[in-house]
Parts: sequence; C-alpha cells; structure tokens
Amino acid sequence: MDNEIQLISDDDGLAVIGRAADVERFLVSEGLPSKDLGPQRLTSFGSAGAAVAQAGSEMAADSGRWVKLTPKSAELVKKYGLRESSKTGLSTGVVKGRKGGQVGGFVEFAKAPRSLLTNPAVLANAARIMTQVAMQQTMDEITDYLAVIDAKVDDVLRAQKDAVLARMIGVGFVIEEAMTVREMRGGGDEVSWSKVQAAPAAIAETQAYALRQLDAIAEKMEKHSKIGDLAEAARDAETAVGEWLAVLARCFQLQDAVAVLELDRVGDTSPVELNGHRLGLKAARRDRLEHISRSTGHLVARMNDAAGTANAKVLLHPSKSPAVVRSRNQVATGVHDFHVRLGIDSGPRPSEVRRWVEAAAEVRDKAIETGAKSLDTARSLGNETLDRAGSVTGRLSSGIAERTRRRRGAAEGRVDEG
Repeated sequence: MDNEIQLISDDDGLAVIGRAADVERFLVSEGLPSKDLGPQRLTSFGSAGAAVAQAGSEMAADSGRWVKLTPKSAELVKKYGLRESSKTGLSTGVVKGRKGGQVGGFVEFAKAPRSLLTNPAVLANAARIMTQVAMQQTMDEITDYLAVIDAKVDDVLRAQKDAVLARMIGVGFVIEEAMTVREMRGGGDEVSWSKVQAAPAAIAETQAYALRQLDAIAEKMEKHSKIGDLAEAARDAETAVGEWLAVLARCFQLQDAVAVLELDRVGDTSPVELNGHRLGLKAARRDRLEHISRSTGHLVARMNDAAGTANAKVLLHPSKSPAVVRSRNQVATGVHDFHVRLGIDSGPRPSEVRRWVEAAAEVRDKAIETGAKSLDTARSLGNETLDRAGSVTGRLSSGIAERTRRRRGAAEGRVDEG
C-alpha cells in the first residue's frame, strides 16, 4: 500500500488509512485536524475472520487517523469522489500518491486482497470503530462542556427527590468503570457488558424527566404577560435551564458510552449483524437528538416571545424589561452551546438588550415627527382658513361699499328734487 491511502467515510467522520508518512502528508496537504485511531483499533479492523487475517497483520504496521466530519472534510469527500455503498452506508475509495511523494488527484477502487475495501466483514468492522470513535469524540466534548459551565451534575441529581434521578449517579459510576476496563484491555468484555446492559432504562427515565422540566419552564414563560411576572420567571429560568441542560448532556454522554460497549458486544457475538445493529443505534441516536432539539427549541421560542413583550414595554418598565431580555439571552446562549456540543444545528444568536434610552429616543423622535406633521397640518389649515376668511371679508366689504354708494346716490337724488 505504498503511496496509497484508503478513505472510509460515514456521516460522522472520515478514516484515513495508509503508511504513516502518506497519511500525514495527505492530512497536512488538506489542512485537516485528526485523531489517531491507534494500533489496537487498526489491528481490529482486520479481526473479522480468518479470511482476512493476512490483511489484519499487515494493517498493524499502517497508520490510521480519524477526521470529524465538518463542512471542510465533507467537501474533501466530494473532491475525491468517494462512492457510497447502499448496504453499509459508507463511502470508500483509494487515493494514490503522485511522483515526488505528493498525494491527491484521483480515486480508484482497490482490487488487491489486502485492501480494506474488498472485504465486507472488514468494512463493517471499520464502520463500527468509526462510529465508536465519533461517539467518544462527542463524549469528550460533553466532558469539556460540563467543565466549562462548572455544572455539578451529581449535585443537581442529589437535590431531587425522584428515585429515578438518584439511580442515575450509580449508573454513571458503573458505565465509567466499564469504559475504563475497555480502554485498558483494548475492547469490551462479557463481564463489563453484564454490568451495564440494564443502564439504558435508568438513563432514558432521567432524560425524560429533564425534558419535562424544560417543558414546564417554557409553559411558565408562556402563561405570564405582565412584565413583573415575566422578569421573575425569566430570572428563575436562567439557573434552572442551565442545570437541566447539564443533566441532559450527561444522559447523552452515558448513552453514547453504552452504545460503544454494545457495539463491542455485538461485534464479538454476532459479527454478521454488526452493520445493521450499528445503523440501528445511529438511527436511535438521531431520534434522541431530535427530541432534545424540539424541547429546547420550544423553550427558546417562549423566551423569545417574552423578550419581545419586554422590548415593547421597555418605557413603562425601564428596569424589568431589560432584565427579561438579558435572561433570554443567557438561556439562548446556554442552549446554543449545548447544541454545539451535541452536534445539533442551533438557532439564531442571542439578540441585544433594547435599552430604555434607545426606546425613549425612539419615542421622542416619533413624537417630534408627529408634532412636526401636526404643526404643518395646522399651518396649512390656518392658511386655508385665513384665505377663506379674507375672501369672505373681501366679499362683505365689496357688498357694504356697494350698498353705501346706492344709499348715497338715492339721498342725493332726493335733495335735487327738492
């Protein structure tokens, strides 16, 4: 496989397999950050049966890197024209290096027996490992997220009286133990799986509870129309939403960990069913993300409505109205960061608080504008009235003068007759 790089892509990432120098040169030339798959994972790529034992032994000397799927790496898949398999859902291809040690240019499908792309069992195993790496990447990002927001998830759970939430702490300890053992031995085992296989029920109950709490906060925001009540509800939402998002993040993290262990188990016991099981787990994961997205999206929408109401009444409530908008921005920012960590497309960025001075200036300007228009109208009406009055006065004056002349004429005539 000198000067050849095998590419395997799914909807989460891209695996780049080949000699270390070729892989490194390829990734540097494309400007892509990557994660080392490690020798244990590379060896397991070819561990799906005796028919590919030779491929597995040769793969151990190769290098493998995993690239998270981003707009940039997705463009790379298009650039090299990888072909998608309807059976596995994977896109695969081989990039050959040019003379002078440079990689790129074209893709051709390998026909040599040693290629990963020629054996369905090896490809299914590769897909499993890629899915596991993607999930572990999300798990790491959630760990960073919880550290950044300084969320004491266990404290939140302990503060609740619900027994379901209390079980969540113990489930987390068991899953973390199983993941530690897996990391040490390079894969899952039957004992660890027996300990965690009942965990999904407790995690799902906790997730449902947390989502109900967020829905309740949204409903509370929807009920209020008075600024004072909205300000109080929005202030309460700031802290509560952050806590329940942390619980949801922890649930998602543990669900991914169980899926990683489950894929190990299926790969060991039912390798023929591995790819179908992997696709099923990914579909279930998408459903969870969709459910979370709907609930958090509804919450942000209600906060947006509250901010709109507050902005409209900022002159009447110069202190409470901006507080509502600030609380909305805090919640929206928290939801946005949460979505980013879980890979959910987030909504618009938080809006700026509409200040009282700005609102006052706006009303002042409108008043001046309205006043100016009224003054112009008054002037116009006044001029028109004066014109009319002048016309009437002119007509009256003419009439009086005419009558006066007639009276004088008549009087003079009478004098002459005398």
